[in-house]
Amino acid sequence: MDRNFVEFRLAPGDISAIRFGISPGHELSHAVRVLQRPEAHPLQWGWLRAVRGRVPREAFELLAVVIGVDGYMPDFLTSEPGWDLEPEEEAARMRVAPVEPMLVDLNKMVARSEGARQQAIRRMIDEPERARAMIADAWSEVWAAVLAPVWTQLERLLRADIAVRSRRIATAGVGAMAGELHPSVSWSDDAVRVELRLHREVLDCRGSGLVLVPSVMSSFGCMVLTEPPAQPTVFYPARGVTETWARDPASTAAALGALIGPARAEILLGAHTARTTSQVAADVGLAVSTASHHLGVLREGGLIASARDGARVMHLRTPLGEALVGAML
Repeated sequence: MDRNFVEFRLAPGDISAIRFGISPGHELSHAVRVLQRPEAHPLQWGWLRAVRGRVPREAFELLAVVIGVDGYMPDFLTSEPGWDLEPEEEAARMRVAPVEPMLVDLNKMVARSEGARQQAIRRMIDEPERARAMIADAWSEVWAAVLAPVWTQLERLLRADIAVRSRRIATAGVGAMAGELHPSVSWSDDAVRVELRLHREVLDCRGSGLVLVPSVMSSFGCMVLTEPPAQPTVFYPARGVTETWARDPASTAAALGALIGPARAEILLGAHTARTTSQVAADVGLAVSTASHHLGVLREGGLIASARDGARVMHLRTPLGEALVGAML
């Protein structure tokens, strides 16, 4: 039997053509699928137990119609992933997304559906602007109910994965990193190849690059974006996802605090964005001198990097710090 591959071709040695991103829209789309078929996603059962009772029925049912339970999902639900893409920004982009690509996606879903679901999608196609607004409203409502409460934990896992992959590029090269994303992904002849069930395609990414996006909610396999205007993208399962990933932040802080101390744990957990010493002190409720001492210990341990920005010194988690935080989830 022939195997199907999507091949993303890159220029020889072009490491700069590959970057990482985060996609709240991809996570929410797969969360909707998990809620439809929980038996197929055992790594999400801890999260399911926490959110099942607060799913908004009408908004969820609308997204379930659009997204389906398996296979292709509409590209317009996921804007271009970025390192600092926030959920609110993704929802705002959806509200003003061009109608034409959305109609292409919805027509694909018509071809992949039948019965009442197919008729519901056809009605969306008849009134695309209204459908776009309804889908964006449903996106925001479902997000607030099922992913917003655990976004801190989920985002830490995504950033920890990216930190580990980035370090792998630095130590072993792009090929080694790509080959470890998932068993279906390989590096061959200056290309990233992703084996899929049904789709095959060859893309030249030398002018656009390739975005690699870890995912917590789609922990079973890889997906791709290949059609313009989307940038070529590979979604892959993040490392370290277990059934307990969605545990509350307090228990995560306690586990990390037992390892490095409560104050340093709180500083490290907040170091996903760059902050000055004064900001760290204010956020944690410490004297500036005490915060400076703890930052120095974390820096010596390789968990925090400090860099001068004009008159300020900014502190940010290192890849090792990201990995440590991710391991606590």
